[in-house]
Amino acid sequence: MAQSRPDAAPWWHSAVIYQVYVRSFADGDGDGTGDLAGVRARLPYLAELGVDALWFTPWYVSPLKDGGYDVADYRAIDPAFGTLAEAEKLIAEAGELGIRTIVDIVPNHVSDQHPWFRAARDAGPGSPERELFHFRPGRGPDGSLPPNDWPSEFVGSTDPVWTRLPDGEWYLHLFTPEQPDLNWAHPAVRQEHEDILRFWFERGVAGVRIDSAALLAKDPELPDLASAPDPHPYVDRDELHDIYRSWRAVADAYDGVFVGEVWLPDAERFARYLRPDELHTAFNFSFLSCPWDAERLRTSIDTTLAEHAPVGAPATWVLCNHDVTRTVTRYGRADTGFDFATKAFGTPTDLALGTRRARAAALLSLALPGSVYLYQGEELGLPEADIPLDRIQDPMHARSGGTDPGRDGCRVPLPWGVGEPYAGFGAQAEPWLPQPEGWAAYAADRQADDPGSMLTLYRRAIALRPEFGDGPLTWLPSSDGVLAFARASGALCVVNLSNTPADLPAHTELLLSSAPLDADGRLPQDTAVWLRA
Repeated sequence: MAQSRPDAAPWWHSAVIYQVYVRSFADGDGDGTGDLAGVRARLPYLAELGVDALWFTPWYVSPLKDGGYDVADYRAIDPAFGTLAEAEKLIAEAGELGIRTIVDIVPNHVSDQHPWFRAARDAGPGSPERELFHFRPGRGPDGSLPPNDWPSEFVGSTDPVWTRLPDGEWYLHLFTPEQPDLNWAHPAVRQEHEDILRFWFERGVAGVRIDSAALLAKDPELPDLASAPDPHPYVDRDELHDIYRSWRAVADAYDGVFVGEVWLPDAERFARYLRPDELHTAFNFSFLSCPWDAERLRTSIDTTLAEHAPVGAPATWVLCNHDVTRTVTRYGRADTGFDFATKAFGTPTDLALGTRRARAAALLSLALPGSVYLYQGEELGLPEADIPLDRIQDPMHARSGGTDPGRDGCRVPLPWGVGEPYAGFGAQAEPWLPQPEGWAAYAADRQADDPGSMLTLYRRAIALRPEFGDGPLTWLPSSDGVLAFARASGALCVVNLSNTPADLPAHTELLLSSAPLDADGRLPQDTAVWLRA
């Protein structure tokens, strides 16, 4: 892998990182489930796309009660995906193409099939094994009430976060009962995760994405949320920072990088995770959930840059991931923002409008200073799919009482080839989630040679992205509903979210446009353009 110049910014400051949801990326053995063989076969596609790194959602041994975020063994690949040897080969082969690998770690909880929890369950009350988790007696005369009133992290769920075992004790799980929370006050939990980090860094990974990074530490008293004073009993506790300082020492020994999933409304507390001795980067959820509105997008961009400035960390930009409604669909609705609490079946959607806006949003995000995360299939312009009720697997659907469509709609297996079985995802068995009728219209091979396709737009944009350099952003004068900014390199980005065509600023060259300019050379509504000053 080519090394950066000593005076250059670290690769992760401006990388384009592609999220691979292995189960739905490509099926190499034809059994209906995506696997590492499928990813390895598509590495040339990813290299041609131009991405700098791949972030793999959990590929470990798992009962898949929550899409792999219920991990039973961090040192083994789930047999449905392949083997550890294949993972090592994939990391190496991607590296030969200049593509780094980021793995996903889920430190808040493990699977109820993890050896630690199975031992704790069998050992009984008062045992050392149970000290690795949060076991408590129940409340009430017979202990039949949960130990506290904490809500589920699955929005809309009314299910308790405590499950009672036959011996009478309850265990904590902020997510599903199959995901018992670990006790991060126990030194063995900390040591185990540091060893897991070393295990993967020694196999060549460049970084680690940390799931639910602000939830690990719990108030040891586990007080009721309704009566607990500040700080919060389980969100963003100060103890977390000592954990991540220890992790950073491990990463620094391997020149590794962290990206945290940190959902926090407080900008100052968010920035604490990005101090020089903690995490390198964190996901930017304000931009992801922001509506297609010029003023609110500008506020999100300004706020993000301001949050990161005091600690010198690069911002991250993302339009979609494996948990949220796909961009094309979201931007084609009356409410173009994203909120888990408002997801519903049957929301009217204008896919043509959503596609036009998603193309413009792609150029906007790729022009901003920092790193960009691209969820698989966004480069193909995939919409959110409607999954038949009897095929929905996401626990968010069941735990909402059936009102939440769940997250499976953005996890449908990718279409690779027109005229191939299951749109080229795999040649033999039906995919684990059904592909909608007409899915092959989005196939990668169909888009590859189409100059007007979403795939072509992403390829050209990623190739041209170095034009913007690594310098700061300066807003340019613009009319209402128009975002216009320059980067220190002299490259400009203009996005028109207004209802009328917009004049372009002075420039010497048009580099790229998400849609054609009008007959007068103006920028149409819901269109973005890159210019050279």
